[in-house]
This record gives sequence, C-alpha cells and structure tokens, in this order.
Amino acid sequence: MRVLGVDPGLTRCGVGVVEGTAGRPLRMAGVGVVRTPAEAEIAERLVLIERGIEQWLDEYRPEYVAVERVFSQHNVRTVMGTAQASAVAMLCAARRGLPVALHTPSEVKAAVTGSGRADKAQVGSMVTRILRLDAPPKPADAADALALAICHIWRAPATGRLQQAVAAHRRATAPVRLPKGTR
Repeated sequence: MRVLGVDPGLTRCGVGVVEGTAGRPLRMAGVGVVRTPAEAEIAERLVLIERGIEQWLDEYRPEYVAVERVFSQHNVRTVMGTAQASAVAMLCAARRGLPVALHTPSEVKAAVTGSGRADKAQVGSMVTRILRLDAPPKPADAADALALAICHIWRAPATGRLQQAVAAHRRATAPVRLPKGTR
C-alpha cells in the first residue's frame, strides 16, 4: 500500500509518502512541504497548493490519500485556511479517483505514539523510529504528513473490516421494498 499523507496548511502543507502494510516494516518514499507566500492572495495560494499536491501525486502515484481532519480551534482564520488546504488535497485525490481518508490529530498521535496527547517532538521521534530514518523530518509539518500516512496504513485493515460489517448489517436490516402495484 502506498499512501500520501497531507498535513494541510496555507503557508506550509506537509506531504509525505509511505509504503508498506500493517504488521510489516514501513518505508518512506518521499517527504516535503508545499509552501506558499503569506502575502499572496488566498486564491493564488490554493492554486499553488493544488499544483504542489498534483506534482506529488504524479511523482509518487499513491493508492490512497490520508488528510488531517480539520478540527475546531480558537482561531477561526487558521481553521479556515487549514480547511481550504484540506479541501484542495481531497479534490486532487478525488479527481484521480483515489480514496481519501480523514484522520483527526489525536487519532494520528495515538496510532504513532500510543498517546492522543503526544506533542510534535514525540510524533517526530516516533516517525523517525518507525521509518528507520537518520533524523526527524523537518519542519514538523513534514513529519506530521508521514504520521498521517503511517496511521492510515495501520488503521486501514480494521477500518475496511468495520465498513464491510456495517454494509452487511444495513443490507440485512434494510426494509423490503415491493414493486409498485403489488401491495
């Protein structure tokens, strides 16, 4: 499985590609940051993020895209920018027919460190260990993108089984619809 993790942001949008399967050693295929100038208009910045993500999709050809789920923060302006960058990543993936998974920051931290309250240094340290890197990826946005990809690889098998079980339950309990005129 090859996953592109995206840590959305208007100024720095972390991107990282991880390959592997749950229960096996994982490998980093690439990591970086798509940057935009803070003084540019938001529309221009979103176009730059789109171009950057498209380049990563072209180069690494992931099978899945994992994006950090935007959560409520006190700073509405920050939330809006993060949500807009997140939407661009999802749009780029959807345009190519790639499945998109959203993971909350606490889900990612818990998957990678064992604690949903881990700080950025702990996440960077564990990403370094899990991927057998020489040093934590810099900036933290890049490490967070790799953590998203790791989280998705590790959670995908369980999530897939859960989705299949829910679908089977819905089929089994769905009301029977009779054709018109047969009542």
